[in-house]
Amino acid sequence: QVQLVESGGGLVQAGGSLRLSCAASGRTFSRNGMAWFRQAPGKEREFVASINWSGASTYYKNSVKGRFTISRDNAKNTVYLQMNSLKPEDTAVYYCAAGRLTYASSFYREYDYWGQGTQVTVSS
Repeated sequence: QVQLVESGGGLVQAGGSLRLSCAASGRTFSRNGMAWFRQAPGKEREFVASINWSGASTYYKNSVKGRFTISRDNAKNTVYLQMNSLKPEDTAVYYCAAGRLTYASSFYREYDYWGQGTQVTVSS
């Protein structure tokens, strides 16, 4: 059974940093694209960042460019999201996703596996 387990969320003040991790089990995703999405209360799930199978190609939502960095460690079957200069509008549940694609995509339908999410709250 494939599982994606996120960790690293929490409460942080504006301007602070958090590092999210997503550990996959049940199959390896070393040849697959992975991504982070988020969903704020009352809003639809939105794309945050994605990474291709090798880590050489990344793609970001415009509002997080320069503040967030997605990376991966294929030996650990894990993807990370380093979030710096956090803003209150970054508050959301953050979800890890993985799919059969090899490239970095912002389209949620291209991801077949999803984690349960981790809460990130940024106070002003």
